[in-house]
Amino acid sequence: MDRYARGQANVGYEDRLDVRDLRAGRIAKAQAARREAGLDALLVWKDENVRYLTDLRPQLLAGKSTVLNGALLIDGADPILFCSGGEKDRVDRTMSWITESHIIPIMEERSLISGAVGTALRGALADHGLLRCRLGVDESSTIFFEEVARQLPNVEVADGDTPMQQSRRIKLPGELLLLEEATAIADAVTATAVRGVREGVRENELAADAMHTLFHLGGEYAHVMTPFVASGEHMSPPNRISSDKIVRNGDLIFVDIGASWSGYFGDVARTAICGRPSTAQREIYTAVYASLRAGIEHMRPGKTNVDAARAIRAAAEEFGLGDRFLSLFIGHGVGIGSNEPPYIGETLPGSPEYEFEPGMVFALEPLIWVDGIRGGGGVRLEEMITITDAEAHVMSRTAFCDELLLDS
Repeated sequence: MDRYARGQANVGYEDRLDVRDLRAGRIAKAQAARREAGLDALLVWKDENVRYLTDLRPQLLAGKSTVLNGALLIDGADPILFCSGGEKDRVDRTMSWITESHIIPIMEERSLISGAVGTALRGALADHGLLRCRLGVDESSTIFFEEVARQLPNVEVADGDTPMQQSRRIKLPGELLLLEEATAIADAVTATAVRGVREGVRENELAADAMHTLFHLGGEYAHVMTPFVASGEHMSPPNRISSDKIVRNGDLIFVDIGASWSGYFGDVARTAICGRPSTAQREIYTAVYASLRAGIEHMRPGKTNVDAARAIRAAAEEFGLGDRFLSLFIGHGVGIGSNEPPYIGETLPGSPEYEFEPGMVFALEPLIWVDGIRGGGGVRLEEMITITDAEAHVMSRTAFCDELLLDS
């Protein structure tokens, strides 16, 4: 399989992605995970899981994930879609692979949830002989679970999110193609913001120019709902939004916006400089760059996420900065979810150790910040990484800042 972005269009002059095969492959993986978990049916509400099973690209409302659309996976049938009335006519006309769909309300108000459980969900389960079943659910509200218990007493609710995570962990070849395309857009988005860095521009302006590139190239939305452009002291500690702050000479500028295309995410980030960097800024940047390279070197079969995290921190310690990482994971899985397990460098209780397997995809993003540096002392660099049978494949290509590397 080619490891580059061929282009997004459906063309006649070369083989590209067969979306029908990809959709069938994803459903087959989810069905296998459902059976392995001992589930008779699997009900998903999370945006990424609905997209994974149905390819629905809906209108999204900020803060309303898991309450707008859902999908039910059962044995021997196409996924059943529960969708907003605003989507139903389009689904019926343009999504021929959806053979059964039901309108649901926004799943927040108790009376409306009660109605949806008693009509749409109960009806679908009854039609398929599943009024007595073990039903996996990925995520929903307390009200929803109470209504299921009240109206469907013979339905046992179980964990449905873990089977979906297992389905999505190893990417299919077609998913890797879509991730390459999303990363190509994310590279362009990042490069646009970096090119715009100059004295007197606001963080918001850099974000606006980058978002224009995202939509111009066909992107669906950013990797983060709040585009992250932080300059100068806004990276010490990180201010994880873009604001009206004015970029000044000597400021470090961090850009983390990314892109989504065809449901898959590219997560790329870079740090640039306005003017000439200080020695301290170059030391921090070089430490982060060395940490990133060390982590990537350990991302291969036979190594684990713990090995990679240890290598990242050890590289930073060579610069005396091993204890200056942001108190957050250092890397995360990426796919049809913008941020998904497994994680690298997660230090909170319960963090599991995973061996890297071919087909896993990660965003590796070490961030080190030091207080009290004029123009800011915070640096993050982020690459999109595919695990292969040998060394890791780096999908992202946005240039690094040579002026900030000590050995340049």
